[in-house]
This record gives sequence, C-alpha cells and structure tokens, in this order.
Amino acid sequence: MPVRKKRCLLSGKKVRSLDVFYDEIARQLAFPEHFGRNLDALWDVLTADIEGPIELVWKNPDSSRIEMGPDFDRVLAVLKDAEKARKDFRLRLEK
Repeated sequence: MPVRKKRCLLSGKKVRSLDVFYDEIARQLAFPEHFGRNLDALWDVLTADIEGPIELVWKNPDSSRIEMGPDFDRVLAVLKDAEKARKDFRLRLEK
C-alpha cells in the first residue's frame, strides 16, 4: 500500500507572523501536542516526529518575507535544513 504524502500549503497573504506560521504548519501537518512553537521545536518535529513523505508549498513567500521580517529567513533556514536532513521532505517556494 503506497504511503500518502502529507502536504502543507502556506499562503504568503495569510502567513504574516511567526504565530500564524506555527498555527498553519502545526494544523496542516498534525504536529504533536508537545510542539513548543519555536525554531528548535520546529526542527525536532520536522526531523523526528512527523512521518513522511512531506511536501511544504509556500505560495507568495515574498508577502510573508515582508510581513515577518527576519523571522521569515530564520523559518526558511530551518525548513531548508530539514529538507537536507530528510530525503522525504520537499520545500517549494512558488511566486
């Protein structure tokens, strides 16, 4: 039986803060209750707690970048590192 891919679709028009980012990714990927809503916890959940395959699509990321400021770059770094650490995690930024 094939494994179903988990998909998280983020909209740059909706994700305008770190809190909204955490809300959306945790809801869509069914993060565990113990998720600590910080970058270290995000890394832990993405690399150890969630089964793959996972595809995260962030549409209009530049809108999020403008609103989130430096938090956007920090989140993106964690997502890119998770993509390198896992063969079954894919990040796509769509303009």
